[in-house]
Amino acid sequence: MTSFRTMAFVLFLVISTLANAQTKTPYLYILGVAQDAGFPQAGCFEPHCMPGWVNKEKRLSATSLAVVDHQTQKNYLFEATPNLPEQLFLLEQEAPNSELAGVFITHAHMGHYTGLMYFGREAMGADQIPVYVMPKMGQYLRKNGPWSQLISLKNIIVEPLRDELPVSFKNLEITPFLVPHRDEFSETVGFSIKGPQKTALFIPDINKWSEWEKDIVDQVEESDYALIDATFYGDGELPGRDMSKIPHPFVMETMAALSQLSEQQRAKVWFIHMNHTNPLLNLNSEQSKVVRDRGFNIARSGLRLPL
Repeated sequence: MTSFRTMAFVLFLVISTLANAQTKTPYLYILGVAQDAGFPQAGCFEPHCMPGWVNKEKRLSATSLAVVDHQTQKNYLFEATPNLPEQLFLLEQEAPNSELAGVFITHAHMGHYTGLMYFGREAMGADQIPVYVMPKMGQYLRKNGPWSQLISLKNIIVEPLRDELPVSFKNLEITPFLVPHRDEFSETVGFSIKGPQKTALFIPDINKWSEWEKDIVDQVEESDYALIDATFYGDGELPGRDMSKIPHPFVMETMAALSQLSEQQRAKVWFIHMNHTNPLLNLNSEQSKVVRDRGFNIARSGLRLPL
């Protein structure tokens, strides 16, 4: 009996220690996976959008993720989307009473920065939330309303980023890197997110991989997770539009580019930032099955990836 109790107590300590260690390890928490306009998209009443209008549970928020660090009770948000209110609620449920210690923005397209408006006096009336942006993005916010008002009222504090220059926190290092994209108002970056044990690559928007000076194969191999642009599954997804003028890498192209990677390496990839037309939004679609059969993953809100 004594031996059994001793073993049970030891097992309890091991389980408690593991649970405690997991709690203290920062992790990525996915808050949204859709393209800028979410799912269903405004004005879309086609059959593929209707399930989202009829059933609220099928609606999906624009792409965003957070780093949750229970040890420091600080969270770091990547992208301020139009769905920011719901995403902050999800983050509060995940990490109650934690501080939003920083917001990192990739570029000035609607799904990536317009949620900053909710920090303003008409909504949260936030106090000096650090918003990390590249130089042109910072200038855009300073020179254009209503974003300039967020700065003048100190709802947000603009923190400058530089290409390939890391920003360090207690358990976290975040490095921006320039990527080719439509840069009408700002440059575009991806982020390398480094925790105590693992590193994640976050590239929600990019032009074709061939236009990037870096090799996506190498980038996947050098990271533990790669959350990458899956705006469109394949050509012809937008009837009546020339998709060569919307030069995102198709998921089919990305899978082909990464096909020579080992099964273990392919498992690092999480497709994210899916347009309302993308069949990967339906995890039961034939295309979703193809992606999984080839060893890749499809991101979903609520996913946790330890760093």
